[in-house]
Amino acid sequence: MRAAVIPASDAPPVCREHPDPAPRHGDELVVEVLAAGLHHLTRAKANGSHYSSDGVYPLVPGVDGVVRDEEGNLRYVVLDDTPLGTFAERTLIDPRRSVILPDGIDPVRIAAAMNPAMSSWVALRRRVDFHAGRRVLVLGATGNAGRMAIQIAKLFGAAQVIAAGRDTTRLRTLTALGADETITFDQIGRAADVDVVIDYVWGEPAAGAMIPMLTARADRAAPLTWIQIGSIAGPTAPIPSAALRSARLQIVGSGIGSVPARDFLAELPELASAVAAGAIDVRARAVPLARVAEAWTAETDDRVVLVP
Repeated sequence: MRAAVIPASDAPPVCREHPDPAPRHGDELVVEVLAAGLHHLTRAKANGSHYSSDGVYPLVPGVDGVVRDEEGNLRYVVLDDTPLGTFAERTLIDPRRSVILPDGIDPVRIAAAMNPAMSSWVALRRRVDFHAGRRVLVLGATGNAGRMAIQIAKLFGAAQVIAAGRDTTRLRTLTALGADETITFDQIGRAADVDVVIDYVWGEPAAGAMIPMLTARADRAAPLTWIQIGSIAGPTAPIPSAALRSARLQIVGSGIGSVPARDFLAELPELASAVAAGAIDVRARAVPLARVAEAWTAETDDRVVLVP
């Protein structure tokens, strides 16, 4: 079979022949891969920069995807740590880490949406006590995951969603997705009275936003939960000590480890149904597996999805 193979952490993937997968125990299934998203997580795990990377090479990347099992069922699957990912014509799955999809779905759409949408969906469902009427700020709202976070917060009943980013042109498009207000980072004080921050940025920008937000709050004793999900601006943030003392601020993380695998899996059916029903806008671009090296470094607003 053909697969994308990464020989070392600093090497790009190469599409080449690879041994067919064989089940190692009775719970595993050999499945045909129909579509697999190229996510930030996929790249980070492949180059060893993600905290969950095991540093074993060579490897076939791909953390999730839409597959067809031997009985003809379409499944969305999330893989455990494995050197054989979904960037291949076939792979191995544990069916307990998958959800059967309805007939007529678009595999590319599902593969593009599930990973970025899962970040905010699981954060709001499993890491905080979120209920209708809450006010939400999305930091890094112009990326794929941030755009979906706006829609998911609204889907969960948020009374107000403020979208923050640097690109004013992209920000203007977010009101169509449900953002009640769009701001740049130098306007962050306008989001002072939100209840929840969904942060895909971290680094210096997130740390720099905290004091202006907290000092502008009408009631500093009102709880503010800051959910750290992504770190596109840097893996560390110099948080001022005053941010933790001057207001009722709680910082939590949401990701692999802080959320048990069983909780991620429990959310998959409802999320897949929402994506399939069109409740979440999805930007997807299908790319043949043979062009994986080109796609790996491509800059695009769409979520790249590799297909056989």
